[in-house]
Amino acid sequence: MGQALRIKSCDLQAARNNEEHHTKDISSRHLIVRRGQPFTIRLHFQAPVQAFLPALKKVALITQTGEQPSKASRTQATFQISNLGDRKWWSAVVEERDAQSWTISVTTPADAVIGRYSLLLQVSGRKPHLLGQFTLLFNPWVREDAVFLENEAQRREYLLNQNGLICLGTADYIQEESWDFGQFEGDVMDLSLGLLSVDKQVEEWGNPVHVARILGAVLHALKEKRVLPTPQTQATQEGSLLNKRRGSVPILRQWLTGRGRPVCDGQAWVLAAVACTVLRCLGIPARVVTTFASAQGTGGSLLVDEYYNEEGLQNGEVQRGRIWIFQTSTECWMTRPALPQGYGGWQILYPSAPKGGEVLRACDLVPVRAVKEGTLGLTPAVSDLFAAVNASCAVWKCCEDGTLELTISSTKYVGNNISTKGVGSDRCEDITQNYKYPEGSLQEKEVLARVHKKRLEHKEDNEIHPPSLETADPLYLFLEAPSSLPLGGDAQFSVTLVNPSDQEKSVQLAIGVQAVYYNGTLAAKLWRKKLFLTLTANLVRRITTSLSSSYFERSPPENSFLRLTAMATHSESSLSCFAQEDIAICRPCLAIEMPAAVEQYQPLMASVSIYNSLNAPMKDCVISILGRGLIYRERSYRLGPVWPGNTLCTQFQFTPTKVGFQRLTVEMDCSMFQNLTNYRSVTVVAPELAA
Repeated sequence: MGQALRIKSCDLQAARNNEEHHTKDISSRHLIVRRGQPFTIRLHFQAPVQAFLPALKKVALITQTGEQPSKASRTQATFQISNLGDRKWWSAVVEERDAQSWTISVTTPADAVIGRYSLLLQVSGRKPHLLGQFTLLFNPWVREDAVFLENEAQRREYLLNQNGLICLGTADYIQEESWDFGQFEGDVMDLSLGLLSVDKQVEEWGNPVHVARILGAVLHALKEKRVLPTPQTQATQEGSLLNKRRGSVPILRQWLTGRGRPVCDGQAWVLAAVACTVLRCLGIPARVVTTFASAQGTGGSLLVDEYYNEEGLQNGEVQRGRIWIFQTSTECWMTRPALPQGYGGWQILYPSAPKGGEVLRACDLVPVRAVKEGTLGLTPAVSDLFAAVNASCAVWKCCEDGTLELTISSTKYVGNNISTKGVGSDRCEDITQNYKYPEGSLQEKEVLARVHKKRLEHKEDNEIHPPSLETADPLYLFLEAPSSLPLGGDAQFSVTLVNPSDQEKSVQLAIGVQAVYYNGTLAAKLWRKKLFLTLTANLVRRITTSLSSSYFERSPPENSFLRLTAMATHSESSLSCFAQEDIAICRPCLAIEMPAAVEQYQPLMASVSIYNSLNAPMKDCVISILGRGLIYRERSYRLGPVWPGNTLCTQFQFTPTKVGFQRLTVEMDCSMFQNLTNYRSVTVVAPELAA
């Protein structure tokens, strides 16, 4: 009788299941579920099933994934449809039945291999019948899953939120850049699984540690292949097109397909943001983290050397690393059962250049706690990441005769204001306490001593602090400067010189301004000034001067920062003091006004304005507006010029279609600058039903 038992159709109930599994934003037509959580399907038979009871007792479901599914590799499972479920393994239970249909609840193991699956029905051991296909993801809502995250607000932020913020700027002037992660856009699931398919160890795809490492390695390799150096001699309009990147999805598509505009390296956060998108898409909680004043390329050494000429300008030499103005990375959340207890939680994705062509092994996963505790032996990358947030800096003066002289400089702390988007907010949150103990605390001293001892044991560079200069005839230098400078504007800064001795001193003071990129490399020399001063005994002298863009030899390049330096040299002893401040360049503010809450399907008006504080007109103005759930497609508007001292005002109307917390992003390009953005969030509520 089993031969006569035929399936008329199978309803995978994608819309209902996807709603329950938090995947409805990916699709309502294709079944996408999370492991460890039941989903239901409905089988419709061609004839009443009562006549086939003997055969029904031998009905089983088969799930399989990968190119060569097998039970041994846990990529294939066969399990009976019964009245008893087993949450630790694949199981199926009949929940409802009538004459010609069954509603079956299918439960997947909380450690199942993720990916695309085929679902088949088998009766009495005969040839299986394909019921359909589904995609299985990691599940932060299930305690038994290795990516379980207990806090619901964090799950919504680090998995479901597509509207991100990247923290940029300097440690003293953090700027929040709107970023669209877009992990639920239509093709991102296919692109993410396509990235993972480079790895043929499908049986390991149930382990989030393995999956994160593979994705980090593959994305890093794609970035190295696809990302172009920023052209230095490029027309403004062309340059703006190449650098116009508001989200991860266009970049991911370009990397994987080669189609679309190429990506330039002017945006340091590209790799971290794209990795965050892919991890969230596959069900692993992830976030982008920014470290300000980050020591890079140290090889684990806790001392960074910086070199400046006698005019106080950086000369570009590098021997032991460089301090970046900011550096971005990706953290992901999971347990680490293979490591000692206590190292689960947030993990840092740390890709590197592959050795011997082993691309898929070129990414480490480092527990944040290991960095904080200085546990160097846990994994090789800990020493690099520990140095990134704990190194000290020695500043050397390069003399005209080729010799190097150590300067007296205030300690330049690294690993400042480590930040990420706050949960449920549009502001950056300081998480430095996750990475290091407070400066000067007993715990910090204990960790540094432990790291020092470990490096001595391995006969590695063991310097932790820069060498100190002892002098009987001291000179002190202090620099005060604003944290930001308006584009085309000016600001005041001051240099204070202290002569604490009873002797008069002749001092040469060199002040310089350079443009530097986020990674600390020199972009342009802009301005320099020398003063010859006589400091009488026990004198404190304060020199205040104006820092104006009109002084600069050229305009600072796009996406660069100003580095203000001061070097004071005592003529008789050749003793030099050094001080430095990094200054963010602030472009005019793009102001957005709109209601904080609005009803779904009701027109919404937003006002956008910009005041031209520059000394030149803003021409060729183009304003673009975009926002998922607010505007169907990006809109662009060409506007007239904005003359100095004038304000441009314009209004846009659109109709929100999606309920929830949505974000409107506005971008402006003009002859004076590109990619000026701002954003506002709005709560869209469902319309009230008529009484």
